[in-house]
This record gives sequence, structure tokens and C-alpha cells, in this order.
Amino acid sequence: MRLTMRSFAAVALVASAAVLGGALVSQYWGGLIPCELCLLERWPWRAAIAIALIALLIGRRPALPWVALLLAVVYAVGSAFAFYHVGVEQHWFAGPSACTAAPSGAMTLAQMKAQLLATPAVLCDKVQWSLFGVSLAGWNLLASLIMAAICGAVFTRTRRSAAPSPAHA
Repeated sequence: MRLTMRSFAAVALVASAAVLGGALVSQYWGGLIPCELCLLERWPWRAAIAIALIALLIGRRPALPWVALLLAVVYAVGSAFAFYHVGVEQHWFAGPSACTAAPSGAMTLAQMKAQLLATPAVLCDKVQWSLFGVSLAGWNLLASLIMAAICGAVFTRTRRSAAPSPAHA
């Protein structure tokens, strides 16, 4: 079966829309408030949707390897964002000061009140929801890695099949 640009773009579009849609459903219907890193993790999925839509409309086979490579890079960036978020949740890395709980050094009631008021409602280093012990950032990491691997495989496969075969002597 020959892989077409339209079928590849459709798969990337559906997968990206499903992941981003799942995040939006969990926010608007599930009541989960996204932290700063959660919002950052959505950008690669949005970029992938835009790239896949353009590729779906253009649909030229010769461009397939380069679209696959571009999407692999976008998903790899998403993987890096998600890995960082998982690391912040697991306290492997220090998170952004805007959304990570700081150690409490408050000595007086006024200092404690000021510290509480300065703390955002949703902290990046606190897991709001998990499935099988894996946070949403962890699931996002898995989805991003899978899509990056698929796009990388499509790039490799289509570049190999597009390369001219050596002449037989």
C-alpha cells in the first residue's frame, strides 16, 4: 500500500485534534484548570494541526518526506515540553517560578498571607489528575513520542523510496 500525502496528513490531523480536543474537554467539561506548562504543551499540537491541514489541502506526494520531517520536529518539541513538565511534577527539575510551589519561609501571618496571595491557583508541580499513575503531562509525552516516531518513520521510508536506485553494472 502506497502512503499518500492526504492519508498521512489526515492521520496527523486526527491524532493532533484528538489530543488537543482531549485537553480542552478535560478543561471545559472536566473542570481541570491548566497550569502554565500545560498551556505551553498545547502549542505543538496546534502547530501540527495547522501543518496537517495545509498538507491535506496541498496533497502533493513529493512533499511528503518534508512534511513528515517537519511534523516529526514539531512533535519532538512537544515531547521536550511534556518531558520537562513531567520532570517538574516529579521534582526532577525546578519549574517556572510563576507556577511552582516555593518553600515556605514565611515567619509572620502577614508574610504567609502575602505568599499565599502570590501563589497561582494551579501549580505546575502538582498533578491534578492521573490515569494508572501517569499524569496528563505523562500521557502527552507518550502521545508526542509516538507521533514523532511515526513521522520520523514516514520521513525515512518515503526518502528511501524516493531516492534514485543505483544503476546496475
